[in-house]
Parts: sequence; C-alpha cells; structure tokens
Amino acid sequence: MSIDTPLSLLGLSTTPLELVSFLLSALTVWLNIRQNHWAWLFSILASLLYAAVFADARLYGDAGLQFVFVAVSVWGWRQWLRGGEAQRPLQVSRLQARGWIWMAIAWGLGFLALSWFLHRYTDTDVPHMDGFLTAGSLVGQFLLSRKKIENWLVWIAVDVLYVGLYVYKHLTLTAVLYALFVVMAAAGWRSWQRSARQCGDVAPA
Repeated sequence: MSIDTPLSLLGLSTTPLELVSFLLSALTVWLNIRQNHWAWLFSILASLLYAAVFADARLYGDAGLQFVFVAVSVWGWRQWLRGGEAQRPLQVSRLQARGWIWMAIAWGLGFLALSWFLHRYTDTDVPHMDGFLTAGSLVGQFLLSRKKIENWLVWIAVDVLYVGLYVYKHLTLTAVLYALFVVMAAAGWRSWQRSARQCGDVAPA
C-alpha cells in the first residue's frame, strides 16, 4: 500500500498520508493547549506531510502555507523557550488594541495578495477562499508563536471555514480534523485564559 492509496476509515474516505497528518496535527494542537514546547516538533512534521496532501487536492495556498508553518514553527519553538524577559520562557499574554488593528491589516493584505496570486498563477478552483484562509492561518500561527491568547479566536474562525472547504474538496478526514480543531481551539482559549489569570495578566499586554 502506498501513502496515497485510497482507503476507508469508519466510513470516511482517506489515504495513509492524510491519516498520519491528521494524527500529528491533533497531537500538535493538544500540546499547544498544554503550552508544551514539543508541540512545535510535531507541527513541523504534520506541516510537511499536509503539504503533499493539499498539493494533491490543488489547494496550493494551503500547500505553500505548510512550508511557512515549518519556518514559523522553528521560530515559535525558540520564542516559547527563550522569547520572554531576560530570555526566559514566554508567558501567555493578550493583544493590545493596536495589535488587533495590525492583525486585521495583515490578514486583509495577505488575502488580497494570495488570492490574486492563486487566481492568476495556479489552476485552483477556490483562489479567494484559499487565499483568505491561508492569510488567516498565518496570522493565527504568528499569534500562537508569541503566546497571544487571541490566536485561539483566529483559529476558531479559520477552522470553521476550513471544514466547509475540505468537505468541498472531498478531504473528508481533514474536514473532521478541522471540526475537532474548532472544539480544541475553544478549549485552548479557556485554558490560556486561566493561565493568564494565574500569571496576573488580566489586562492587555
């Protein structure tokens, strides 16, 4: 059996490659919720595998995004370990109002650039949705790397839309994964809120 051989799992069509990617991604988010820095290692592995899954489905924005995730994961790993004051481990914090503005601007500009590129230079049939969600994922990953609580809100919004996109692309198991991500992101939001209160970070930081 090759890594892209179709198979059925609990009535869902998938491939061994997508299944392994699914498991690594779920493990990554679970470790993120627990603020375990080893999450970044599994994030790198899952991103490399999902790049192949998405390229095969002609989701080129998502495929390219995985390589950006690899680079950001290396940076995020270092941030979590030494990104705090005096190079201590980074603590959970919140965005200031200015941070929200920059987040929205970055998402909007990323969407315009990516959707134009995907529409003009690739054969994807969903350039605008792919571009919008790719840009949002980059924003969410950056906020996660800096341990900003708001990363979970971004992921909730992005993952809900990804469920629909992956159902449309017949990536059924990945659609289930992203539905699970919505639930896990909500759990992450609550968990990091508690962590911020314990650290005394009750105001934007």
